[in-house]
Amino acid sequence: MSKTIVMIIDDEPFFRAGVRQALSQQDSLEVLEFDPEEGEKTTIEQIAANSPDVVLLDIGYPTLRGLDLGRKIARGFPATKVVMLSANPNDDDEELFEVIKSGAAAYLRSKDCVPTELIETVRRTSRGEYPINDSVSSRPKVAWRVLRQFQDIAAMGMTIEDITTPLTSKEVQILTYIAEGNTNKRIASILGISEQTIKNHVSAILRKLNANDRAHAVFLALRNGWIAIEVDNNGKRLGDRIALGPHPDSSSSG
Repeated sequence: MSKTIVMIIDDEPFFRAGVRQALSQQDSLEVLEFDPEEGEKTTIEQIAANSPDVVLLDIGYPTLRGLDLGRKIARGFPATKVVMLSANPNDDDEELFEVIKSGAAAYLRSKDCVPTELIETVRRTSRGEYPINDSVSSRPKVAWRVLRQFQDIAAMGMTIEDITTPLTSKEVQILTYIAEGNTNKRIASILGISEQTIKNHVSAILRKLNANDRAHAVFLALRNGWIAIEVDNNGKRLGDRIALGPHPDSSSSG
C-alpha cells in the first residue's frame, strides 16, 4: 500500500521537527521537510520533484506571505492539496477569508491544533475532502463575504458560458437550484421531471466535481464562478445556502 506523501514547508526548524515527529508515527504517511527560506523557485521545484499529496504550509502570520505560494501550489499542482497553518493566536475572519481565496483545502491554527486533529486533517485532505468547509460553516461572516465576492465577479459580466465547466447546462441549472436551498423534490417539481432523475443528476454533479456532498458541490461551483445565487443585502438565507454540512435531503445516491 502506497504512503501519503506530506511535505512540511515552514521556516522554523523546531516547528518542522515537531510536526514531523507527530506525523511520522503514522505508518501510512511519508513526511518530507523543506525550508522556504531557500526560495520560492526552489520550493516549487521540490514540489514538482516529490509530488506530495499534501503540503503543510506556514501562512507566515502576521504578514501572510505564505498565501501567494499557496495559490501557486493550488493552481500549478492540482493533485497536491494545501493545508495552511497559522500561528495566529486568535480567530481571524480576514485571515480565513484570504486562505479560502488561495484555494487551500484546509486551515489550522497551530496554537490550538493537537496532533490528532492535524493527522485527521491530513488524512481527510489526502482523500480529496475539504476540511476548510468546516471552518466556513462555523463563521457566517466569512461565508457572507465569499458569497458577496462571487456576486461581484458575476456582476462584472462573467457568465456560465464564459467559463469552461465539466457540467452540462442542466446540471448547472440543478446546482443553482440546490444553492438556493431547494430539495430534490422541490427541484423535480420546478423542472417537471422525476425526483429520481434529479438524484441521478446530483450524483453526476458530485462525481464530476469530486465533491463530498451537495453543499461541497455548491461551494466549489461558487468559488469557481460556475453559478451565481441571489441573496438579500442582509444575507438572510445565508445559513441555508452556505452551510457546508450534509443537506437534510442528501443521501449517498445524491
